[in-house]
Amino acid sequence: MAQDTRAAPPQRSILSRVDSAFSDAKNEARSQWGSFKTALRSPQFRVHSSSAGYCTTVSARNVVTHTHHAQVAWNRLLHRQWNLPRINTIAQAFCLSLSLRSHLLIPGIVAVTCGKLALAQKKRAPPLDPYPSHKSLYTRAKNGPIFITSLILSLIEFFILIGRAFYISCLFTPSILMGLVVELCGPRFRKLWLETVHRTLERAGPAFIKWGQWAATRPDLFPKDLCTQLSKLHSDAPQHSFAYTKKTIEKAFGRKLSEIFEEFEEAPLASGSIAQVHRASLRFQYPGQKTKSSLVAVKVRHPGVGESIRRDFVIINFVARVSTLVPALKWLRLDESVQQFGVFMLSQVDLAREASHLSRFIYNFRRWKDVSFPKPVYPLVHPAVLVETYEHGESVAGYVDGMEGHEWIKTRLAHIGTHALLKMLLVDNFIHADMHPGNILVRKKASRGVFKTKKPHIVFLDVGMTAELSKNDRENLLDFFKAVALRDGRTAAERTLKLSRKQNCPNPEAFIEEVEEAFKFWGTPEGDLVHPADCMHELLEKVRRHRVNIDGNVCTVMVTTLVLEGWQRKLDPGYDVMHTLQTMVLKTDWAKSLSYTVDGLMAP
Repeated sequence: MAQDTRAAPPQRSILSRVDSAFSDAKNEARSQWGSFKTALRSPQFRVHSSSAGYCTTVSARNVVTHTHHAQVAWNRLLHRQWNLPRINTIAQAFCLSLSLRSHLLIPGIVAVTCGKLALAQKKRAPPLDPYPSHKSLYTRAKNGPIFITSLILSLIEFFILIGRAFYISCLFTPSILMGLVVELCGPRFRKLWLETVHRTLERAGPAFIKWGQWAATRPDLFPKDLCTQLSKLHSDAPQHSFAYTKKTIEKAFGRKLSEIFEEFEEAPLASGSIAQVHRASLRFQYPGQKTKSSLVAVKVRHPGVGESIRRDFVIINFVARVSTLVPALKWLRLDESVQQFGVFMLSQVDLAREASHLSRFIYNFRRWKDVSFPKPVYPLVHPAVLVETYEHGESVAGYVDGMEGHEWIKTRLAHIGTHALLKMLLVDNFIHADMHPGNILVRKKASRGVFKTKKPHIVFLDVGMTAELSKNDRENLLDFFKAVALRDGRTAAERTLKLSRKQNCPNPEAFIEEVEEAFKFWGTPEGDLVHPADCMHELLEKVRRHRVNIDGNVCTVMVTTLVLEGWQRKLDPGYDVMHTLQTMVLKTDWAKSLSYTVDGLMAP
């Protein structure tokens, strides 16, 4: 009986605390309601009648103050006794809605806010502090119209994204359906499918064009014929107006166009999927200056291209994440590839990043007399506008496609291009990853001496896409090249398996055995006739078949080497880029001695 007597007081104490909590909340609610009615009767509360209806306006200061007191009462009640986050959320939502001036939006605001907070709240939250923190919904109530505006814009953006996803899904449906049966059909159907994929990516917009160009550098993931087709993607895009160009430049640099440039060609020289290029001449820095004005190229980003690419990247990222749930596609690690693609897209859209790449290349090649890059004109550099020196010259494509009577120049171009790539890869660890002929200019300069011969000079353009390797990746890649040079198939296969931080190859031994067999054939007199670049292509095909993962930057470097080798072979069939690379890797160490070796070949 004593025990029961001792247990009774705590029960009465709990009940008394509950009654006290209800009593305090009730009294405070009555007090605040009285204050609120007083505020409603004040002259600051005005009701205006019109033919359309009624419009009620309340002094924001009084309403926010009293709604804050009401919220404190709610929070005290909830804090003392129960954990009811939904009721508290509704209370906060009403506080938010009362802070607005138009009662017509209150039902919608409450519904949207409660729904959004309910989705965000995965589990019951602990009781809130009686006095809400700076992160609570009440503080948003102070700036209610701003919060609601951002919320409405978020909803609009969401519906735009849904519409864009629906359009993209409809656009890609034919290519996807054809791709499901392409292996069962003949070569004609496959060619039609490749052309359909090409046209679909062109119509999908700049993000998908850039994705296609990036995918063309991943023969470890996609078939060779698809990579070849994607490499033909062109980035031609409609030109934006000169009015937009002028507005963008003036907004970026805070000065009128006429104050920056003496002459500015309204018609662009070229227009790509990201930006278009104008030719202009800079105005003299000092009044009365008689020096000839500098000719510059002005890159201006297209309107809305950043938002368009961002939306498309959200869609691509979502598809990549879904693919990780499919066992047959999990080995591709598309989520990681999309992140690498995102970095690539960022470097393409941000023109200020391209300017920093130019500065780095200029420094790396400062001692070279036969290689140069456009110089960014600081401070005329902005993420949306880039001013750089205008470079004269003709495209190297003219020499690659078979210009007659220039054999010595072609051989020299092959030599310069190869050693420039070797320096980027083996010395600087900063590689121009878009070395197709359209991004390389050639100009001839007269040599000094008795015989006035014209020597070629190479200018590399469009350095937005670059690649860098970690120390471990560089070591493995160089060991791979050494193994290829020594015809050591097992070592080459083992190093290939190490070219990824996460290797998901289902059967590494089968891959090693197949590569070893291929190297044995290449070591025979018949296999010796196979070009080293063709051996590399075949090796990458085995990588794709056996689902061997290769990190994006490593694969980009390998493909850049093969692209350079392709047009170098057309310039001079007798010049072997792969052989030169393998010989240099074997005969020199890739530390300081290699730096001196490569620089010594090209420095004045």
